Amino acid sequence: MLTQFAAVLGGLSVANAVLTYKGVDWSSILVEERAGVSYKNANGIAQPLERILVESGVNTVRQRVWVNPRDGNYNLDYNIALAKRAKAVGLGLYIDFHYSDTWADPAHQTIPSGWPTDIDNLSWKLYNYTLEASNRFQAAGVQPKIMSIGNEITPGLLWPTGQTNNWANIARLLRSAAWGIKDSRLNPTPKIMIHLDNGWNWDTQNYWYTNVLKQGTFELSDFDMMGVSFYPFYSASASLDALRTSLNNMARGWNKEIAVVETNWPTSCPNPKYSFPPDVRNIPFSAAGQTIYVTSVASVVSSVSRGVGLFYWEPAWIHNANLGSSCADNTMFSQNGQALSSLSVFQRI
Repeated sequence: MLTQFAAVLGGLSVANAVLTYKGVDWSSILVEERAGVSYKNANGIAQPLERILVESGVNTVRQRVWVNPRDGNYNLDYNIALAKRAKAVGLGLYIDFHYSDTWADPAHQTIPSGWPTDIDNLSWKLYNYTLEASNRFQAAGVQPKIMSIGNEITPGLLWPTGQTNNWANIARLLRSAAWGIKDSRLNPTPKIMIHLDNGWNWDTQNYWYTNVLKQGTFELSDFDMMGVSFYPFYSASASLDALRTSLNNMARGWNKEIAVVETNWPTSCPNPKYSFPPDVRNIPFSAAGQTIYVTSVASVVSSVSRGVGLFYWEPAWIHNANLGSSCADNTMFSQNGQALSSLSVFQRI
């Protein structure tokens, strides 16, 4: 079976060359370096992570921004320092605003401490925070190519005010965030992205965008890109075929640029919590399997009208190797910090 996948892989490399953004999330690199981690390329030569990424074909890095985390990790200062390193080696920058002091995801969307909770004042606070953060990046000499106004906001953002029991509030908040970027001094203006999870589920995507856009407050012209998370180890329904259908429907329905902005594949998964989808079930849990998987997802994205990118979530976070899944290791680096052969997949997509 591996031989069959390899044959398919070889035939996909040309088709996938159209992806504009070939990226990884490297948000935790400073945390890892402070813990004593150093990175090596696939040949065992020590190099800064950003240099390894560039030489492996990555052209854009994604960074999460938290508002006021207790330890300072992932705050604005942390991200500006990291963004300068990316720019120094020619990497593009994609900023992912969580609009929280900690993780924002389908289970958590907590309003930052000290922010108001009524919709009028919260909308103004969100606008001003996004405006000021954007201006900070410009002042530091780093201009993001993409900014996501929220992270996996399928259940809404800035709870409880922006939960999905009040779509009008969600629309107002997103309008405020978008215009915080548009009114900033960032030049050129970044692409503004909406990011939902379960990208394979067309019903989820359709329900969310239909509800938020029909409010009349947040308009199609307010954003440029639709990003999705796609993790096949959370549901047997999360197939490549379902992803293709969902992304094609999104492209036809709203004519936005589309990217898979979070995905990964295990090198070890002895006790998966859920069954894998049938069309990826025979991909091995190995570096070779990661190459097959990433190329397969890239092929799906590039086959979609306006499909523009793929981002691998935290391939270098070796102290959190399961990356939130039930699989033991989803990174593209060994525990001693050496790049696996799979990292070079970005040269071919």
